[in-house]
Amino acid sequence: MEGSPVFTSLSWSDLRFMAEGATRTLNLTFWSSIFGTFLGILIGVIRASWPVFLSPIFGVYVDVLRSVPLLIQFILINAALAVVGHPQAPVIVGVLVLSLYMAAYVSEVVRGGISSVPLLTRRAARSLGLTWLQDMCHIVLPLGTRAVFPAWVGLVIGLVKDTSLIAVIGYIELLRAGQIIITRTQEPLLVLSGAGLFYFLICYPVSRLSTRLEAKLAL
Repeated sequence: MEGSPVFTSLSWSDLRFMAEGATRTLNLTFWSSIFGTFLGILIGVIRASWPVFLSPIFGVYVDVLRSVPLLIQFILINAALAVVGHPQAPVIVGVLVLSLYMAAYVSEVVRGGISSVPLLTRRAARSLGLTWLQDMCHIVLPLGTRAVFPAWVGLVIGLVKDTSLIAVIGYIELLRAGQIIITRTQEPLLVLSGAGLFYFLICYPVSRLSTRLEAKLAL
């Protein structure tokens, strides 16, 4: 019919485009999980060890980031950086927001892991002459890691899927790349199936590796 839209079928260039989006998703996840984990450990240790005045401050941070939808956080932080005269590339904003978001959840996991170590064990360590730092490094963290590791892996896998929200500030990751291809080809089922496969290929190795590490930690 004359004047009707013409849609093209999928091509190898579309597959490469989605693969590039998957690489960007993996890159976002990698850096955000690293920065978020280290910041979360720091906040978790502080909240578990110095509850007098620092814990409430970080508690507000954790509550806010866990309560406000991640989509809104992307928009607000991206806009705030522009307002103060320091606009950043979408990937930088994405890593920043995802790291802060990840840290809020990791801090609670770490705090729970520290609390899971029996107080009697910690007192015994201190009675043997261990300093607070030695107690944390040699007693609390090794024992607490066994308790929190599965939860941390779950957060990382969730972070992979949360990266799709960065599209709201103009970054083309895996899901956004799929949406662009769908607009051109009108093949939503096929394209979304491919995107789901890419997500599976990212998450499944993480899950399998975590299972092996968890078994070693249990020894």
